[in-house]
Amino acid sequence: MPTVDLDGIATHYEVVGDGPALLMFAPGGFNATADNWRRHGVYRGLNLVPRLSTEFRLVLFDRRESGRSGGRVQSLSWHDYAVQGKALLDHLGLPRAHLMGGCVGCSVAVEFAVRYPEATDRLVLYSPAGGVRYRMLQHARFAEHEVFVRGAGPRAVVDLVRAGRAGFSEDARVGPWAPVIRSDPAFAAAYAALDPQWYLLVLRGTARTLFDRDTVPGPEPEELMRVAAPALVVPGEDTSHAPSAARYLQECLPAARHWDMRVAGQTEEATIPVLLDFLRG
Repeated sequence: MPTVDLDGIATHYEVVGDGPALLMFAPGGFNATADNWRRHGVYRGLNLVPRLSTEFRLVLFDRRESGRSGGRVQSLSWHDYAVQGKALLDHLGLPRAHLMGGCVGCSVAVEFAVRYPEATDRLVLYSPAGGVRYRMLQHARFAEHEVFVRGAGPRAVVDLVRAGRAGFSEDARVGPWAPVIRSDPAFAAAYAALDPQWYLLVLRGTARTLFDRDTVPGPEPEELMRVAAPALVVPGEDTSHAPSAARYLQECLPAARHWDMRVAGQTEEATIPVLLDFLRG
């Protein structure tokens, strides 16, 4: 995978196939990597990359603070994630693209559509993350990380990250910047020297900004209602991808269609034709 510097953040990306551009915002929570489209959760059995790349130019990348991409300690927002995707399109010389989000990538995709309507064609929103239990889970993770930092400090976070392979979802103590600590020695050294009180303010701001509602986090509903791009919403069916989250997007996006298919029926044979038919327009 090539790497490009986007606003000071190293971004690992890959381009697969040819045709109209399809910018893919990866699933995987706080480790949203390009490879998750092939190996993570419900996406393992869909063969999305080889099947969609027969007709589209897929742009896949490790989201900032994920995988082999870099990061920056700051209060993160969905806009920060969308900026990375737009900068990658600009780097590749692509003025417009279809967008596909998986899991939490749906929040980034709709944020992109709100902020950059001129660069947005169609949206596929696959198993959007959201729901009451999802919001509670994320806040609990941030709270556990805060307790660890308050007791041991940022340097102990670096030691814990280096001692294992767990990410924020597996061990909340390591925090949302664990992938960058693990991959970038200079970042790890700077992180270890952070003022704990300053860091906790950044952490609390991130938790409140990213997970502020009991449905799909991201743009305000009034912003979603102004998105003109056609959207296909594919529902999830668990505590982190509540069916109500998909229905919320269907309700708010004026040109949205909800695929009424339960997860058990979302096989490769059933799903790929639906996605291709929608993206072809």
